[in-house]
Amino acid sequence: MSFLGLDPHNIPLLAASSFAAGAVNSVAGGGSFLSFPALVFTGVPSVMANATNTIALFPSQMTTAWAYRKEFPKLEGLSPRTIVGISIVGGILGSLLLIFTPEKAFDALVPWLLLLATALFAFSKRLVPWLKQRYHVGPVALCSVQFLLAIYGGYFGGAVGIMMLALFGLFGIDHIHSANALKTLLAAMINSIAVVCFIVAGAVAWGPAIVMLIAAVAGGYLGARLAQKMPPELVRKAVVLIGVAISVAFFARMA
Repeated sequence: MSFLGLDPHNIPLLAASSFAAGAVNSVAGGGSFLSFPALVFTGVPSVMANATNTIALFPSQMTTAWAYRKEFPKLEGLSPRTIVGISIVGGILGSLLLIFTPEKAFDALVPWLLLLATALFAFSKRLVPWLKQRYHVGPVALCSVQFLLAIYGGYFGGAVGIMMLALFGLFGIDHIHSANALKTLLAAMINSIAVVCFIVAGAVAWGPAIVMLIAAVAGGYLGARLAQKMPPELVRKAVVLIGVAISVAFFARMA
């Protein structure tokens, strides 16, 4: 017996991976390293898996954003509506790019995208201070780079949260919880329009999406509530190890 085309034997894996993804996203970012591969390894085609993963994690991002609502920073010289609007437009372009990418082409890109995201995640702690010593971005540069990140976020999104945190640091948002709050809000905005595009295009595997959505919301809320009590560095190291292992597995899958 199946549930909306979902093999019941896959439910524990999908639920556990998305619960962990929601929690990890609220603490350190990188939750897609867990949930996206789980979909692919249960037999969901890669483009549909990426779209389904976006649908599944979107509500948890909104839950996390609500949990961080008191931490949103003031943006000097920039209207919040501007950066939100830019993020939404970029998310539209990225999601359309994914929808029209041939399955074989995306399969070939996935291992490299995962490897890139893992490397950025792994070295961001050293990269961000190095960049901050040499560069400072103003409102125009912030919006320009955020637009590009939004396109990437709508298309794939692995480690896009880390990239946004680095960008906000260069803009002068140094408080981690304020930066995390803004990152979560913008990621939710990027994915909100991607969700609509993927649903209209029929690119969603609804059985896995429903199971993962519920689990990710629970994980995201719990993670956000416990974020200040947990050691983020340990979570980061675990995510990096998982990212490396999954990248290797996807490269082996191509061979």
